Amino acid sequence: MKAIRSAAGLAVISTFLIACEQSQQGLPRASEIPESGLAKKSYALGQSMGTSVKASKLEIDHSFFNAGFYDAIEGVQRMTQEDIQATLMAAQQEAQQSQMEARTAIMDKNKQTASVFLEQNASADGVVTTDSGLQYKVLAEGEGDSPAAEDTVTVHYEGRLIDGTVFDSSLQRGEPATFPVNGVIAGWTEALQLMKVGAKYQLTIPPELGYGERGAGDRIEPNSALIFDVELLGIEPANKAAE
Repeated sequence: MKAIRSAAGLAVISTFLIACEQSQQGLPRASEIPESGLAKKSYALGQSMGTSVKASKLEIDHSFFNAGFYDAIEGVQRMTQEDIQATLMAAQQEAQQSQMEARTAIMDKNKQTASVFLEQNASADGVVTTDSGLQYKVLAEGEGDSPAAEDTVTVHYEGRLIDGTVFDSSLQRGEPATFPVNGVIAGWTEALQLMKVGAKYQLTIPPELGYGERGAGDRIEPNSALIFDVELLGIEPANKAAE
């Protein structure tokens, strides 16, 4: 009886694989997801498993993925557990190597793009380049003292990639940001100590004074040059904050 059930299961799989191969997407899909019941729970489980597979960055053959899935449900095992583990480990290593190569290519490309942009920007009207490589342009002068590295400042700012894409903006949020001068990227720490309250600067920050090879989140790739418009609104001296 078990052999009959297994044979029946394999027949189902074969039929399923043929349907997959004939499907444009490689996977059969229900047109609507029910509000409750077994179908909804099944879809949720499939969605969760699919999300995990996608996150793994592994390239898969949909047909054979489904074959392995249904074989497991049917209790059919056409690979030993040792072979499965070894295959998955090798696949993961291949995926990691591919990701490293892709990241290296992005880093090299962005570094070259940043270098060209910074070289051109250095000759723009009003742009000053410091010894560290930071570039700034004074949009408005301020008054009074400049903050020290240990002080806390309040600023309005907008950050852009060199293609003009805005990735962060206190102006859009309608709320200024407050933070220690020495608690941000090196380019900001240097620039803020040049500014006085009320000053507005445009900063062009090379990768090594920004987020460098690590990048930041999904929007700032490794080795990206960054542009910030910064307005210094206030300074809280470190000795006052300690009182």
